[in-house]
Amino acid sequence: MSLKARFLSLFELASRLIRRYPGTVALFGFCSGLASFVLVERHAGLAKVIAALMLFSWLWLMLEKSLRAGLERRFGWKVPPPLLRYVTQMVHQESLFFIIPFFFITTTWNSGQAAFTVMLGVAALVSLVDPIYYKWLAPRRWVYLAFHALTLFAVLLTALPIIFHLSTPQSYLWALGIAVVLALPSLSGLFASWNWRSVLGVLALAAVVGLAGWVGRTWVPPATLWLTDVAVTTTLDDASRKPGNRLREISSQQLHSNGLYAFTAINAPRGLKERIYHEWMHNGKRVDRIPLDISGGREAGYRAWTHKRNFPKQAEGKWRVRVMTEAGQMIGMLRFEVVE
Repeated sequence: MSLKARFLSLFELASRLIRRYPGTVALFGFCSGLASFVLVERHAGLAKVIAALMLFSWLWLMLEKSLRAGLERRFGWKVPPPLLRYVTQMVHQESLFFIIPFFFITTTWNSGQAAFTVMLGVAALVSLVDPIYYKWLAPRRWVYLAFHALTLFAVLLTALPIIFHLSTPQSYLWALGIAVVLALPSLSGLFASWNWRSVLGVLALAAVVGLAGWVGRTWVPPATLWLTDVAVTTTLDDASRKPGNRLREISSQQLHSNGLYAFTAINAPRGLKERIYHEWMHNGKRVDRIPLDISGGREAGYRAWTHKRNFPKQAEGKWRVRVMTEAGQMIGMLRFEVVE
């Protein structure tokens, strides 16, 4: 049997099995996505391989039409359309269930970040339910493009820091830029004919998508940075790098006498060096912003703190310490109250 005949036989066999057992695609995508997350958490070296495979699958997905046409033109291999549809669905499923655990951990749930993570969760459920995915999502071009771009953007946010040790601001800019560029071929399909007006239309749509992504960055969790321990305390052991008694309430007199430590332990990918900020907020107004440099790879998280002594005379009220990236994404938040 020739190589061409073997490939065609395999394509046809896979297509028949998928049509006979359609639920197995969803189950495989779900299990492999979660397994990838667990492996990334356990093995730093394997994390790069898995993240690279995710990006490669997306590259294949973006070039799928060109590759299919090339195979048919050069070798006469015609890949069955049902098989291509199911492979596309599986890439969506694996990608979403790989990244969702990262975003679930890193989301500050009492902020606007919850909306982004919930949106990813809804997208994952849609990718699992065939009637919704094929009969409602796929035929609606605009909705499908948005679904596609959202998934790709979230995959890039997760994979780039793991593979290339990019900082959060760098990862966000690259993820947004790559997602917009790779979306250009899809955006061009929205226009019936190709002329200078359609070119301007595609560029305008890409600019709008990029601007919206940048303005909305505060709503996007930093996918690979999360807090493993936090504390507000009046004492801290420098030798052991451990906080003292954790406080939720402190008197104004004690605050002005000893000041206050905001302690955070932040999990980050191995090899990553990042600048973060502790933003001290009093009754919703920022009163201080203190920079901290962290390094990734520590299993318990990189332990860092700020010690604030200069408090306003009228310090009573609700206080928050927001842990922020340079890109303006919130990693987490500490809360305490000052009473008379």
